[in-house]
Amino acid sequence: MNLQDFAECIGREAKGRVRLPVTGGPLIRVLIADDHDVVRSGARLILSAGDVKVLEATNGVEAVSKALEFKPDLVILDLTMPVMGGYAAAKELRRIAPDIPILFFSMHHSPKLVEDAKKVGARGFINKANATKTLMAAVNELVVNKGTYFP
Repeated sequence: MNLQDFAECIGREAKGRVRLPVTGGPLIRVLIADDHDVVRSGARLILSAGDVKVLEATNGVEAVSKALEFKPDLVILDLTMPVMGGYAAAKELRRIAPDIPILFFSMHHSPKLVEDAKKVGARGFINKANATKTLMAAVNELVVNKGTYFP
């Protein structure tokens, strides 16, 4: 499956899912940090259905830098990235931008990983395998409702 096929598949899966209640106001800005282009592209496609502007980073250092520059409404971090991983990036973001919520987005999922995410200040954790069902709901809960999302 090529990137276009993947994007179309994700788009079909995302149709009819939770749509963020953003009307007439500024777009929600989400920064997604993942070292895989296809993951960032798929997430961007899912989020674009909810009037979300997506910024991208390929590692934790880039995520921290872009978060400082663009001040997104949410930062989504992969756990394992080159240069700086998700946990280290989350710790740094909590130190320099404590008001920006963090959502972990990983292909790995276990109670320990979720607990570790909470310890570094994350307000949510979702599995990439369920992204078409959970990504928009997580963004809605963290940004709009100011809550947490740990399904």
